[in-house]
Amino acid sequence: MERQGIPAATIITTVFANTARAYTRLMGVPGFPYLMCPHPITNVNADALQERARMLTPQVRGLLINGALTNN
Repeated sequence: MERQGIPAATIITTVFANTARAYTRLMGVPGFPYLMCPHPITNVNADALQERARMLTPQVRGLLINGALTNN
């Protein structure tokens, strides 16, 4: 999507960090930003999942608006 000019925010769980690094290198974009949240998410209750989403919101906003990770 990014190559088509559509902002995107990729979110993975920590267990996929090595896969994400390898894939971004393979695709020729080793610096492509992605966000990580704790693994797993399938057995997490709704409140905990919402908290994870809240924690990632500033970084998602930065990726979608600025095209870069931010701490705001």
